[in-house]
Amino acid sequence: MTQNPFTAVFDAQRTALEQSQSFAHEALEAQQTSISAVADVVETSGSLAESNAELTKGAVHAYFDALEASMPEEAAEFDDLRDLVDESFDSATEAQSQSLEAVLEALEESELAYEEFAANYSEVVDSSFDAALEAHEQVEENVEAVAEDVETAADEFDASA
Repeated sequence: MTQNPFTAVFDAQRTALEQSQSFAHEALEAQQTSISAVADVVETSGSLAESNAELTKGAVHAYFDALEASMPEEAAEFDDLRDLVDESFDSATEAQSQSLEAVLEALEESELAYEEFAANYSEVVDSSFDAALEAHEQVEENVEAVAEDVETAADEFDASA
């Protein structure tokens, strides 16, 4: 490749195109990673919710124990309340677990669909950038040829003077 005033411009343009292609791939990967991260957060929140339910259930039981201890013996029966609390928390925890499982399943399906989309889009991006780089190379060759012709003509003009 001959050096001419446009060589640096073409080099900068080619570098910009190649960086844009890399950025497009990096953006696709970042989006894919974020879907996985959301799934991890949802999964973790399910564990936290279960722990929170157990902790709260234990606190309510402790409250009933304290109330029962402060009352005269057999003044009130808290076993039914304890059972109601247990059933309520278990039911709520189960409903929440099912909801989180549905969300995780949807996220997994979304992740698979995005992987397919990303693969197809990557192919389009690559072929588009390849075509742009080929066109860019052709323009650069044409400009280089014109520059050489101008240089040759200028040398001939100087020689005949």
